[in-house]
Amino acid sequence: MNPMTITELQNRFQILKSNKLFELTVIAVILFSALVIGAKTYNLPPALLSFISVLDVAITLFFLFEICIRFIADEDKKRFFRKGWNIFDTIIVVVSLIPVEDSEMALVGRLIRIFRVLRMVSVVPELRILLGSLVKALPQLGYVVLLMFIIFYIYAAIGATFFVQINSELWGDISIAMLTLFRVMTFEDWTDVMYETMAVYPLSWVFYLSFIFLTTFAFLNMVIGIVVNVMETENADARAEAGEPTMAELSVQIAELKALLVTQQEKNDQVPEQQK
Repeated sequence: MNPMTITELQNRFQILKSNKLFELTVIAVILFSALVIGAKTYNLPPALLSFISVLDVAITLFFLFEICIRFIADEDKKRFFRKGWNIFDTIIVVVSLIPVEDSEMALVGRLIRIFRVLRMVSVVPELRILLGSLVKALPQLGYVVLLMFIIFYIYAAIGATFFVQINSELWGDISIAMLTLFRVMTFEDWTDVMYETMAVYPLSWVFYLSFIFLTTFAFLNMVIGIVVNVMETENADARAEAGEPTMAELSVQIAELKALLVTQQEKNDQVPEQQK
């Protein structure tokens, strides 16, 4: 195969890779793969299970075909496996090709097939941006989680000290008290817990309401703010890689156009004066 033929094949695969119909087909196969995995959890007749196994093999071969298309269409093949999602997709497909159904590794093979649903993230760019934003937000979220743990620990110690005589199953020690507070934070029948302690300590509602305000409202808004901020940064980077102008660049361009219009208007105003 001469270099011209290789180039033509690469160009054709690039066109196929960027084709919207092909992308929708890949997404549809991934969703169908998820349905096949779910169907295997039911008690089905042997004939239907055999048919599902054939479908599973066909899905795996389609994913192998799709990976080959993406690899051949990539202009810089040395960097293809430097991208995390390409490595993930390749591992999932290669392991799925290994026949492990009747061996001791059958459970591992099934788990790998379950993770094929995650290929949806590698196919849909918006999902990649969302997941990347969550990963990049983890360092900042770590400090929020640490501060939340401190609040939990303090309130759990107070609850275990004052409410243990009321209900030892909920406030027996600090670890159980923290689980009870998690129940309160998620609003899972938290009023039952509050009214039980209010029968002995009428002002204990302050304990619960202050805890809910600090954890559910304050910390939740902090987490949302951090994630949204990181997502905006990721979207700006994605637009920059795609060659789309950012908001700052658009503002500069608008200012330049405004200045150009003002200059042109001044020149037009000077022409009649010179004619006079």
